[in-house]
Amino acid sequence: MPTRMDDASKAGPVPDTDGKLALGWREWVALPEFDISRIKAKVDTGARTSCLHTFRTEPYTESGQRRVRFWVHPVQNDLHHVVECDAAVLDERNVSDSGGHKELRLVIETRLVLGNIEWPIEMTLTNRDSMFLSCRRAGPKDENMKIAILSRNRHLYSTRRLVEEGINRGHEVKVIDCLHCSMNITSADPRIHYHEEVLEDFDVVIPRIGASVTFYGTAVLRQFEMMGVFPVNESVAITRSRDKLRSLQLLARKGVGMPVTGFANKPDNVPELLQMVGGAPVVIKLLQGTQGIGVVLAETRKAAESVIEAFMGLKADILVQEFIKEAGGADIRCFVIGDKVIAAMKRQGGEGEFRSNLHRGGTASLVRITPEERKTAITAAKSMGLNVAGVDLLRSSRGPLVMEVNSSPGLEGIENATSKNVAGMIINWTEKNQKPWKTRTKGRG
Repeated sequence: MPTRMDDASKAGPVPDTDGKLALGWREWVALPEFDISRIKAKVDTGARTSCLHTFRTEPYTESGQRRVRFWVHPVQNDLHHVVECDAAVLDERNVSDSGGHKELRLVIETRLVLGNIEWPIEMTLTNRDSMFLSCRRAGPKDENMKIAILSRNRHLYSTRRLVEEGINRGHEVKVIDCLHCSMNITSADPRIHYHEEVLEDFDVVIPRIGASVTFYGTAVLRQFEMMGVFPVNESVAITRSRDKLRSLQLLARKGVGMPVTGFANKPDNVPELLQMVGGAPVVIKLLQGTQGIGVVLAETRKAAESVIEAFMGLKADILVQEFIKEAGGADIRCFVIGDKVIAAMKRQGGEGEFRSNLHRGGTASLVRITPEERKTAITAAKSMGLNVAGVDLLRSSRGPLVMEVNSSPGLEGIENATSKNVAGMIINWTEKNQKPWKTRTKGRG
């Protein structure tokens, strides 16, 4: 019973004079076990089994029983409305579609409600994106791309927006969880396997790799690069930006302004370290911290010594930076695509909070940046080798100072603050710059 058709019978099923049920060729049905109260279904008298379109399927085993998680868009042409489902796997069957193509599908059993009638049905699960214009709009054939988005959660705002904009421009888009990938590492024919599927024929990969999975995520990205797939950000550039110490050293080499920063390994060096950055107050940062976690403001020398010694006692690597008081708990996020700052916002920390991260309750607003700030942001992104980056600046008495260069900048804050279609700009830049083997990681296919 394929779903997501263009319209359905308005009247619903009608009993005929013999007491039998007369159906339209499209009807509204419900799948109560999955909390789907209304979904359009095509009545196909030639089909031997019912079929449900799922845009993502994840088989797994629990207590020895095969099960499957799958995700459905029950409302036609609405990619925002998502229902996550879970069911026991009844069987696996080879099914031929209307074009004669055979596919091995998982089979589940559930209850279907049509009007006032309810009965159990067997249903196969398949992704039928290629059959629906809502998932891949028609465009000039030689301009369409097959895009992979490396993201652990397709429902995140940034991932959803990139999917929407890719589809709106006629491209085929697939969200891939890097932790579910396995790799065949060979010079002759490098491959990536994903849920028993071989990933191939991709033109572009857009990495949205979280900090906690940087090691494995960049390994998967390198494998795509070895296969000749164009990366919006290269694996080596992401690795550079994620290493706080390395990234600051690269910025310093390029002459980019940044807060005075000290790094040491032993408690004996603490007095010298504090003197190096101008004394208290100082900002102490864990090298592995993200989104403001592991960042401490020590307002006195005694407090700074205590915090640094505590971190060192835990064998944690830390940076110590001067505190830029005149920034007033605010920073500037410059969104860089290619060689341009396409949007900028001011992030302001809450009352009594020196960290401006939106994840920590900060607020965002539109801001006008200076030519010097624009130049600094572009130079910082280029020094990492990033094509798409979020560069965080502090406004100081000696000019803009770079705090961090983010290789997977979030889109929600910047789009809401500036009302700009940043996701669309990323896809547009990709269309103009995508070329096979345009990466420093070479392989042979």
